Amino acid sequence: MGRKRKGRDISGILLLDKPPGRTSNSAMVVCRAIYNAAKAGHTGALDPLATGVLPVCFGEATKFSQYLLDADKAYRSTFVFGQQTNTADADGEVIAEADASDLTEALLNERIADFRGDIEQVPPMYSALKKDGRPLYELARKGIEIERQARPVTIYEYELEHFEPGVQAKAVVRVRCSKGTYIRSLAEDLGQQLGVGAHVATLRRIAAGPFTEQGVVSLDVLQQLRDAEDFAGLDTLLIPVEQALGHLPAIHLGDSAAHFLRQGQAVFHPGAGQSGTTTLFDHQGRFMGIGEILDDFRVKPRRLIANM
Repeated sequence: MGRKRKGRDISGILLLDKPPGRTSNSAMVVCRAIYNAAKAGHTGALDPLATGVLPVCFGEATKFSQYLLDADKAYRSTFVFGQQTNTADADGEVIAEADASDLTEALLNERIADFRGDIEQVPPMYSALKKDGRPLYELARKGIEIERQARPVTIYEYELEHFEPGVQAKAVVRVRCSKGTYIRSLAEDLGQQLGVGAHVATLRRIAAGPFTEQGVVSLDVLQQLRDAEDFAGLDTLLIPVEQALGHLPAIHLGDSAAHFLRQGQAVFHPGAGQSGTTTLFDHQGRFMGIGEILDDFRVKPRRLIANM
């Protein structure tokens, strides 16, 4: 029999405004402590320098965190041209400098267009990707660089919002992209193409899947509620997990079908006309979990919540 986790048995998604200077994991740990939650996890790492939308899942919501990990993301970032760092962001050491005063807004827009659509991107050495079980950043800190395979990513939007010319020119860009995209690599590759080098000075995630920065809550606000022991106020900030899955089709099951599906059995549903992943709701409209539509109009459970 497994050991019961300590803490409150709560479920839902918190949209944290991750502060700068923290890893995503450390921010999640603080949230878990503030909520005194039995179980928590985050949904995709942000660089310590980065701020913005970090969905933190509690309880049963952690079962579905992969869907937010796989979701598209959007960012606003400041690129500095004429200065290259070893981490491709402002936290690293400057390793090369160049005069970027000839850079113009027109030229920048022209080169940015080359990076829209389906592209190949080499992950940076200072990343959480693992080689033989070790994060690449651990190797990078020891001065070890290994060959990385380019990976396909999709850049849906890449727009220049503001340009400031100079020896170290600055550009504010907005990017909407597929999972696994490194904004630092976008900056570095753009700077390399322009021949002056570049790095990320600021980075903010403004959307993750269906969630935007309009709904985020800071650690300071959470701590104030915790200091007041206002757990009810904290809990009202949690979003039902099904809101993260609104892009999936939904199936509502009758009482009998819902019962057998909870037992792990595939059930017939006349509305299940095409194969694929679906959200499942019982006859009272309560979220049950994720299912898979089979070719024969049956639905089988894939991942169900336990507290029903």
